[in-house]
Amino acid sequence: MAQLPREPEAFCEHVLRVIRKQVKDREVELLGPMDLSIGGRHLDLSNLYRMVICDPERGGEVVDDFIGRLLDGDSIAQAPLPLSLARTRIMPRIQPQSIFDHLDREQVAHLPFVNDTVIVYVIDMPRLTVSITIEQIMRWGISINELDEYARENLARYAPDLKVQLVDSEDGGRAAIFSAQDGYDAARLLMGSLHGRLAPELKGDFYVAAPARDMFVAMSYEPHGFVDRLRRKVQRDFKRLPYPITTDLFVVTRDGVAGTMNAA
Repeated sequence: MAQLPREPEAFCEHVLRVIRKQVKDREVELLGPMDLSIGGRHLDLSNLYRMVICDPERGGEVVDDFIGRLLDGDSIAQAPLPLSLARTRIMPRIQPQSIFDHLDREQVAHLPFVNDTVIVYVIDMPRLTVSITIEQIMRWGISINELDEYARENLARYAPDLKVQLVDSEDGGRAAIFSAQDGYDAARLLMGSLHGRLAPELKGDFYVAAPARDMFVAMSYEPHGFVDRLRRKVQRDFKRLPYPITTDLFVVTRDGVAGTMNAA
């Protein structure tokens, strides 16, 4: 299969043509760089673009799969789903505040987090996730804090036997990596058991890097050279990977998660 255009404008034009072939009942148009509208709903194409750049040989397949999931998600989102069915499927994700450049903050169910990020919530379905809106939780008759509680409970149960990969550096630093690649690696920063699980391996409180949705690297506070090397890698991953979150490090202590290295 021919590779898709690497030039961003040509790539967006290609995606526009693909979506127009499948969506006949709504207007589809490009509003700006990486900004596409489907029936008035904004779609940021930057994550799809990064996915294709990371796997150019499968570019066409990646685009088709992404669009298929998007349209399936729209259909599911329009169907009423009772809380009794959705509750065990509610999951959290960490997103940058910049998502509100393309989304209406008043419509998205979210809570503020640290390092200029927010926690958003999705319904985890086979093959796709559906974002939860304020309108949805009002229909369910629950508060945003109750939604957060359900999501964290489900996250803790999602992969209870998740393996941790430990990496030791020659200068005495140690890193612990979660890499389930299930869409919730970065979200595992929200696990209540995180400090108790990793502190013995990392000699106390520690940093966590979550440059993108499918990246989680916990690291010891010292030595400084070790931390600096990992921070440079975090900055590179943030620039290239789909669903970027932040280059800042999260500080994990017995009391919870804080932002900025100064908190350490």
